[in-house]
Amino acid sequence: MPPGMEYDVAKKTNRFVFLLKSLLRSKTGFIGLLIVIGVVFTALFAPQLAPQSPYTIDLDKMLLPPAWMEGGNPDHLLGTDNLGRDVFSRILYGSRISLIVGICAVAVAGAIGALLGVICGYYGGIADHIIMRIVEALIALPNILLMLVFVSVFGPSVLTLILVMGGTTWTGYTRLIRGEVLSLRERDFVRAARSIGTKDRVIMFRHILANVFSTFIVVCTMNVAGAILSEASLSFLGLGIQPPTISWGYMLNEGRTYLATSWWLATFPGLAITMTVLGIIFLGDWLRDVFDPRSQGRRS
Repeated sequence: MPPGMEYDVAKKTNRFVFLLKSLLRSKTGFIGLLIVIGVVFTALFAPQLAPQSPYTIDLDKMLLPPAWMEGGNPDHLLGTDNLGRDVFSRILYGSRISLIVGICAVAVAGAIGALLGVICGYYGGIADHIIMRIVEALIALPNILLMLVFVSVFGPSVLTLILVMGGTTWTGYTRLIRGEVLSLRERDFVRAARSIGTKDRVIMFRHILANVFSTFIVVCTMNVAGAILSEASLSFLGLGIQPPTISWGYMLNEGRTYLATSWWLATFPGLAITMTVLGIIFLGDWLRDVFDPRSQGRRS
């Protein structure tokens, strides 16, 4: 192995060991990682883990309580809904939609925001002025209102939700990346790259953006939780994921009618949303502490 490659391998190994030790020292970060891994595992292997088909209707088993309650059925751990469908199996399948929409929406918003933020921060001028005025105008409008309007116009679907959520939440990324680029574009390493004739796009994406990537990843991680909540909110209002596709938000919508008599219909999907969001937030807090040591001093 060439000497330079040995150095790179050793550096990456030391970095991995540092991250692992930091994660083990952070209780919330470790718990958050376990929750996120659990949700991802559930989403990937939902067909194998689900004890029943989430789509099978059995009117003879309507509104069965959880298995540990009187009248419960051991075959339905968390009970059944108003059509006799297994609640536990539907929660397992619902994790797929939450993760797909949450991650993809953040990917769309992050890509748009990072591109525009780098352009604004690096070039400035009229492009920066126009883009930032658009950003300020969009920030003045509630995101949920914009989402409701666009979903109502284009119709609810998984793809529509991803594009609408991504297209209405990129403004925060643009402001973040622009601010970071403004502080980096006059640094010595950027001036050195310019002096040897390096093209602007190489400086922007290989040198500047690489230096703000860690902050960008932390913000993206935290915003996945917000995207999951937005999807659940839209589905709860009936403008998100539509049957037969299973969504935690739509399960809440179906269960709210039976809160007084069949509390489990809304409680367990709500707990699934809460635990997933908390896990992502805990993991994001740990990532912020790792990539921004100054935050440790502010929190101590």
